[in-house]
Amino acid sequence: MGLRRYPDRPMCEHGLYVFTVLSGLAASAVLQVSGMRVYTPGDLEAVNGTDVRLKCTFQSTHPINADAVTISWIFRPLGPGPEESIFHYQRQPYPPVEGPFRKRVVWAGDIMGRDASIVIRQVKFSYNGTYMCQVKNPPDVHGTVGKIQLRVVTTASFSELLLLALGIGGGIAAVVILLIIIVSCRRCKRRRQRQLEDNEEAPRKDRKDPSVW
Repeated sequence: MGLRRYPDRPMCEHGLYVFTVLSGLAASAVLQVSGMRVYTPGDLEAVNGTDVRLKCTFQSTHPINADAVTISWIFRPLGPGPEESIFHYQRQPYPPVEGPFRKRVVWAGDIMGRDASIVIRQVKFSYNGTYMCQVKNPPDVHGTVGKIQLRVVTTASFSELLLLALGIGGGIAAVVILLIIIVSCRRCKRRRQRQLEDNEEAPRKDRKDPSVW
């Protein structure tokens, strides 16, 4: 009879231990990378010479520390040219002191409200390009980077004009409906008053009629 061989238990246990450790490290890396989430609208359109709000919000797996949060806005031009920092926040806003965005970028966010938005005043055609919003809330220093593709146009697009027209039309319609309701209520009130007056005058007329003996 041949000898029955049993599997090497220490080797199996060692392999299982290594697999568990590697799985834990991989999960930790995924959690670390996905710890900070940044949200932006994607595409945005603005009329030349107007102000535009670049909305950027974020979520962190750790409590927000207002003294440690840092926000960076980077601009990548549509044409050839290097990327440039146009705004930085760390305890307070730091707008650019030179370059094409000087005195054009204004802080419009709220750290505790998880808002990292900025406003660019009087946009120009040279502002066409990609705006990147990066937020760090230690230990959440890795994660997605929000991107906004800004397109500066001469006039508002048809969709924006349509939305504006619908908004104005809706407001006018609401006012007209409100006026109709008010007028109808007043008419109903007058009718009721007349009916009450008629009901009160009827007995008086009956009293004035002579009795027939």
